[in-house]
Amino acid sequence: MSITAERKQEVIQEYKTGESDTGSPEVQVAILSERIRNLTEHLQTHKKDFHSRRGLLVMVGQRRSLLDYLKRKNVGRYEQLIQRLGLRR
Repeated sequence: MSITAERKQEVIQEYKTGESDTGSPEVQVAILSERIRNLTEHLQTHKKDFHSRRGLLVMVGQRRSLLDYLKRKNVGRYEQLIQRLGLRR
């Protein structure tokens, strides 16, 4: 359900904007998207795991908030990120 430390470092390397960037909205959204994907797969096999389902909804809300922030601050970075991640909006 959670991502490994190695996979997290790969995601950070792929989406970072600067040399020592780990906290930019792009990196945070990418990590959340990876966790959401893993949890979605888990919930497809464990349909009655309602505690994890609530955690998924919290993560989706957090990702939406970060994307809204990025859209307010810089529309170009927002559109580039959702295109790279393959998100609908």
